[in-house]
Amino acid sequence: MKTGLVLEGGAMRGIYTAGVLDVFLENNIEFNGVAGVSAGAVHGCSYVAKQKGRSIRYYTKYCKDKRFMSWHSFFKTGNIVGTDFCYNELPNKLDKFDNDAFEAAQTDYYVTATNCETGKAELIKCDSLRGDKIHYIRASASMPYVSEIVEIDDKKYLDGGIGDSVPLNRMMEEGYDKIVVVLTRPKGYRKKSELNGLAKLVYRKYPNLVKCIVNRPTMYNNTMSEIEKLEEEGKIIVIRPTVDNKISRTEKDENKIREQYELGVKDAQERLDDIKSFIS
Repeated sequence: MKTGLVLEGGAMRGIYTAGVLDVFLENNIEFNGVAGVSAGAVHGCSYVAKQKGRSIRYYTKYCKDKRFMSWHSFFKTGNIVGTDFCYNELPNKLDKFDNDAFEAAQTDYYVTATNCETGKAELIKCDSLRGDKIHYIRASASMPYVSEIVEIDDKKYLDGGIGDSVPLNRMMEEGYDKIVVVLTRPKGYRKKSELNGLAKLVYRKYPNLVKCIVNRPTMYNNTMSEIEKLEEEGKIIVIRPTVDNKISRTEKDENKIREQYELGVKDAQERLDDIKSFIS
């Protein structure tokens, strides 16, 4: 048996996931493998490093800081998320990421990023996040239109959520058979079709990426239907927001951020017995 944890993204909505993960840390709930997408990748690494409370601490402290996430950053650098601040200054100086603990962990850690040239999501195993390796997290969380393409080892990446918002099937292919999924949208949520002209204009050099962006709502909705079916059959456990807090992707209200985090704490606590039984 291999236990797995899959973490959906959602920008600032993802602080819900941080609440869930802190409950797991409090109760010594561990998994053989963790796969994070976008914001899920950001919070998942702190979980693997066993840094309880780190995400909510720096989210509430820096949510209004223009270096963290802002249109000021976007117009200045091309990235709405401040690249140097979030992937250098913050983890290395202001709220240090425990690289030693992460590397010593018995949990395999994966992030999902979308290859711009193939239009396919890649599940990337991360044994370390030191130095330039942290850019795998950055690539996974680089939202389309408001982020620069991230180049790693001659490959060009954007947000993992474009190609595979919830890499449940990929984790199953890796041999994980007892999987807990953390979503950041309430049950029943489905994506609506979007206007595709912007994708064709902005990413015209990457036709496979454009095709992926165009097909994303259909892919996402099919994934949600599959997740709900597996959940009903008792084959996976899903934790998702029981309340729709209407938190925005670029939320600046510290109270709303904390409310979303506390909802994650509450929802996880209510499922603790189910999870312990499922993965034991």
